[in-house]
Amino acid sequence: MTSSSLARGFTLLELLVAMLIAGILLALGLPRFNAARDSRSVRAALDVLSSGFSLARETALSRRAPVAVVFDTAGGGVMRIRSAGGPIRRSDLFASFGVTVTANRDSAVYDPRGVGYGLSNLSVIVRRGNFVDTLTVSRLGRVRW
Repeated sequence: MTSSSLARGFTLLELLVAMLIAGILLALGLPRFNAARDSRSVRAALDVLSSGFSLARETALSRRAPVAVVFDTAGGGVMRIRSAGGPIRRSDLFASFGVTVTANRDSAVYDPRGVGYGLSNLSVIVRRGNFVDTLTVSRLGRVRW
């Protein structure tokens, strides 16, 4: 047999070194991936909350009737939008994004003119892992986060 016809391969030591390097790189990068996932989940939940407040205000204006936004923080973070005619939307933020939601008020109501009651400095805190962000709603319904 000539040297050119010998099967080429890796030794066990070379494979172990390559696997060790890959494991170290994975261990160093995994926390960053988790933080990015937490950040995306919180931002997506804030987007749903923001659109919920906009929907509640626009519905109050269009129906010329009060519309309430109610938080169930004990249930992990459920936001319900409802009017006298019945439920409009239910968003389970914990089930959808894995976030926990706390608020300084349990509800807010938009009157038929679109002005909010109970919205003065309403703050909703959304948390997942080490990432936390706050959504603030003004009396006029403006949302900041």
